[in-house]
Amino acid sequence: MCKVISNTSPLLYLHRIGSLQWLEHLFDEVWVPEAVVSELREGKTRGYNVPAPESYPWITVKNPSYMPSEWLAVDLGPGEIAAMSLALEQPECILLIDDALARRIAHAAGLTVWGTLRVLLESKKQGLTGEIRSYVIHLEAAGLWISDEITKRILNLAGEK
Repeated sequence: MCKVISNTSPLLYLHRIGSLQWLEHLFDEVWVPEAVVSELREGKTRGYNVPAPESYPWITVKNPSYMPSEWLAVDLGPGEIAAMSLALEQPECILLIDDALARRIAHAAGLTVWGTLRVLLESKKQGLTGEIRSYVIHLEAAGLWISDEITKRILNLAGEK
């Protein structure tokens, strides 16, 4: 197992489908920057169903020591920038992030990137769930946009045609 640094959306979506605890079983450590915690708190203030990282003893708040100034000019949120910056400082970690632009930038920076759907696949592989089809459906209902092509590919990879 290894460490993971998560942005806001994977925590949010895994929470909404009742699977946030899978991160504890998939990784030795789960880190989130304070900017992610702030985004979640803001969502809670606005009445959204969001997790409270402080409620999970296995989540550690860890901030980057530096944020590349060029990323501030890109259309990324504070949580994405902080998570990606921390991942640059901790290249052995997996970066958990869903936003397409953020993923492209992270890949270009040489980071190892997973999305929420990869967490589902790994959870099935590790025996945390027997199937992921219902979770994919719940993710879409929770607001994660997944194309039909991606849905088919993920279910195929999970052996659930």
